[in-house]
Amino acid sequence: MTSVHQPHDTRRRPALHWGADGAGAGPVDERDADGYADLRSYAAIGDGRTIALIARDGRVDWLPLPEMDGVPVFGALLDAEQGGCIELCPVEEFTVDRAYVADTNVLTTTFTTASGSVRVTDSLNSGTAGRLPWSELARRIEGVDGHVELRAAVRPGTCLNTASPWVHQTARGAVLRVAGLTLAVRTLGARSVEDGDRRIEVRYATSPGSRHLLGLVGTEGEPLFLPPAEVIDAGVDRTIDNWSAWMRTFDWDGPWDTAVRRSALTLKLLLHAASGSMVAAATTLLALGLGAEKMGAEKNWDYRYAWVRDSAYALTALFRFGLREETHGAISWLLSTIRRHGPEPQVVYTLDGGLVPTAESRDVPGWRGATPVVSGNDAAGQLQLGVFGDLFAIVALYVEHGNVLDAHTGRLLAGIADLACDRWRSKDSGMWELPEHRHYTTSKLGCWMALTKAVELAESGQVPGDDARWRSEAEHIRAWVEENCWSEARGAYVWYSGTDQLDASIVLHAISGFDRGERMSRTLDALRAELGAGPHLYRFTGAAKEEGVFLACSFWLVSALTLCGRVDEARDLMEELMSTPNDVGLLTEMLDPATGDLLGNLPQALSHLALVNAAITVSEASAAD
Repeated sequence: MTSVHQPHDTRRRPALHWGADGAGAGPVDERDADGYADLRSYAAIGDGRTIALIARDGRVDWLPLPEMDGVPVFGALLDAEQGGCIELCPVEEFTVDRAYVADTNVLTTTFTTASGSVRVTDSLNSGTAGRLPWSELARRIEGVDGHVELRAAVRPGTCLNTASPWVHQTARGAVLRVAGLTLAVRTLGARSVEDGDRRIEVRYATSPGSRHLLGLVGTEGEPLFLPPAEVIDAGVDRTIDNWSAWMRTFDWDGPWDTAVRRSALTLKLLLHAASGSMVAAATTLLALGLGAEKMGAEKNWDYRYAWVRDSAYALTALFRFGLREETHGAISWLLSTIRRHGPEPQVVYTLDGGLVPTAESRDVPGWRGATPVVSGNDAAGQLQLGVFGDLFAIVALYVEHGNVLDAHTGRLLAGIADLACDRWRSKDSGMWELPEHRHYTTSKLGCWMALTKAVELAESGQVPGDDARWRSEAEHIRAWVEENCWSEARGAYVWYSGTDQLDASIVLHAISGFDRGERMSRTLDALRAELGAGPHLYRFTGAAKEEGVFLACSFWLVSALTLCGRVDEARDLMEELMSTPNDVGLLTEMLDPATGDLLGNLPQALSHLALVNAAITVSEASAAD
């Protein structure tokens, strides 16, 4: 067995790939000498309010409170020394086997030592009727065989160097305070509990059939409710039942069932229950660069916001799975948010429907030295024409599934369609949120999609006004793209007018229906030849020099191949991509094709949405044959 603290060879990746024999089992050696774990080592749990990331060695390295976009009071993911974490593992060297409880976001981890084995079940508990009004982390500890000693520590961090935690003694025992948060540790069957000045440490000793608990409850700016440890422990079973009940409403009988179901559960984690919005990822500021020399590349962004684009792709999947509350909640949140800040839709909003602050640097080391660490996101101030298409795609899909728009929304959309008629001629930052303003091909096609959908909505009586202008401008956009963005020499649609470089996001417009013929099919071949790395694609020409492959592009390619009539190729590619998730089925934003290292924020909504929609597209094409 290997020590949990042994530095590992960062070029070696024999395990942690989903579908491999014993994928989540074996020695734990993913942490480097500075205490940072491989991104592949993390599993996610959540309660619709926040998300915790748990490494294979039992450490919770990420847990913002009280909301998923809140302060990372446990943020060792970005600052191993001062960021804070919740530790729980045997005192001896150990190996690990882990998996989610079937059809849930509750995680079980079995630690095996020379003296015995113990199972830890991790849950962010839900209540009898939905979310609890406080945060409640439950870590149930069960002796399996032999006798195992475990150590635990709850040590809040500095919230990106903005606060200093302390232990406060009260009449009800010690509590932890930091940045407006009040936290309490609740234990069951502990051998000892010791209070430090900034942390609380606990020891356990298990035997066959023994039951123990490490619990944490927290609130912000309000009194703290202290449930008995036995009630927190019972909450684990209730939470399992709640997740299982939700999955019973989930309708899917197509291929890649395990991956689709896990992705759906992951997407449910990323839905902010209070508002209906979807966070782009659970984390912030994780490196996209390759190699030590690239870790400082300024590609680290806070993704704990709601992108209109992600909501559009999410609804496609959620409708297909027969989920009602989530679809209505998402579109209601989006339309009310646009009305609040309109008339022109923004690219991204906060989870509660506010405007995203500009990026602000934080003085912390970053995951494995990836800097700068920032909060906020400068994409909020960009012009990205694709947002018009994303918005209208959402609304059109909602209507296609038998729903009706209110009069106010109809008028709002008519005005936004008129804006798209004017805006499409502008340069913008493109889908990839780049600083260079250009006439990006897919930006123009975002406006084409918006106007095409606006015409459909007008014809069905959902949007008022004369659609003649929308129809005319859509045809102008098509003609402009065909004349300025097609290169016969490259045999492909190019990235932007006047270049011969390629951009993988063009595959989205096989999906949108702009082109599923010979030109698009030739473009797919050109993309695979120039941007391909195994089954994956880089985002655009030149990206391979400074970042990993973009996982969503790989799955979008599956959908595009299918819609261009190349179903067998699409199915083969999808099978090859099934080894991409980690051992518990999670996807990040990017991957280093040379090592298999996951890169970027996780779990990443766009990657899971692309996987799910690829499975749907192939399944529907196969059923039509």
